Formats: sequence, C-alpha cells, structure tokens
Amino acid sequence: MGYNRANLERLDLLTGLGTSTKTATGQGTGIDLQDYEGDILFILDSAAGGGSSPTLDVTIEDSADNSTFAALSGAAFTQVTGSASSQKLSISSDECKRYVRVKFTIGGSSPTFDLSVTGLGLKKYG
Repeated sequence: MGYNRANLERLDLLTGLGTSTKTATGQGTGIDLQDYEGDILFILDSAAGGGSSPTLDVTIEDSADNSTFAALSGAAFTQVTGSASSQKLSISSDECKRYVRVKFTIGGSSPTFDLSVTGLGLKKYG
C-alpha cells in the first residue's frame, strides 16, 4: 500500500498541548479547523503520574465561536494513572464545530503529569 504524495504534502501538525508538566486541571487554546478536512488524529503522550493516586483525564472539546466549549462525543482518551501512556484518537473535522481544544482534568494528592497532545490533519488546500 502506497502513500498518496499529495496528501502527505497537505499533512499539518497541530499543537493541542505543548510538552509540559501539569499539576492542575486546565485546557489548551482553540484550534481552528476551518482549513482542514476529514479526520484529525490526536496523540497523547504522558509520563507516569506522580504524587499519591494521580489521575489524568484528557478530552477534546469543540466550539462554534472559540469561546464556549463543550465535550465532543466519543473524544476521550483512556484515563492515565501511575503508568506512562501513549494513546491516539481521531475526530472528524466535518462532524464537529469549527474550533477544538484539549481539556485535561487532574486528580489525586499532589499530582503531576508530564504530557503533550499533538494533532495531525489534512489541509483542504495544499
């Protein structure tokens, strides 16, 4: 099976969350999907959680106005706890609102997580 070179040239990297240490719940900034088509692949890369009973829940939210966001159905990674985790999930840019962002919820006692979330999508126009 070969790759379509035209599609590879339209492949674009999207930063949902840059690599950093997180100690409290938060979210990334909105990503405008207006210039993308088809599926967007998101990749979560997290080191094992630190602290006592650490938990990390990561979801993708969408918004029509880049202001009011809500959870996107079916767009949740499996919870991360005391083990490192690398996961992927995809959403359809054609079936969600114009903007998406990554939301993370951290629980436990003095929890810490080193993580990043990166997206890959196809630009409509090369």
